[in-house]
Amino acid sequence: MKRSELQMKKTTVSGLAVLMLILSLTFIPGVSISADSYETLPGQGKKCPIGKDYYFTYSFDKTPQLGIIILKIELFDKDGKKDTSLSITGDSGMPSMKGHHDSGEVAFKFNKKSEYLLPVSVVMPGDWEVKLVFKKDKKPIYRGSIKFDV
Repeated sequence: MKRSELQMKKTTVSGLAVLMLILSLTFIPGVSISADSYETLPGQGKKCPIGKDYYFTYSFDKTPQLGIIILKIELFDKDGKKDTSLSITGDSGMPSMKGHHDSGEVAFKFNKKSEYLLPVSVVMPGDWEVKLVFKKDKKPIYRGSIKFDV
């Protein structure tokens, strides 16, 4: 057998093994490959589209630092009018220390200006992430992620 034919057979066998592993994980109880992906959001103050009907901007009340910081989201309809019809939850934590400082899913509250607010407790320096879920009629329509370092 020629060297190139042998190499092709090894590549094919390796590819099939990986495919079989992935397929087997989908049928093992308790093991799943998550379809819930979060879009990494651009910087503060930039428009973040939610489909064709909405967009939002976000900002923090101060530069992220140790202590409590407030995440503010302003939601707008496609015509640029402020909107409060969606519910938003946030889950903050440190990706590098998964499970140790996670807040769990917390609902945003409204202030008098109809802005969505979420307190984020930053307890130590490092990488932080706030995962956002926007829901309409209790069904998720958008998932986004804000990452920052302290």
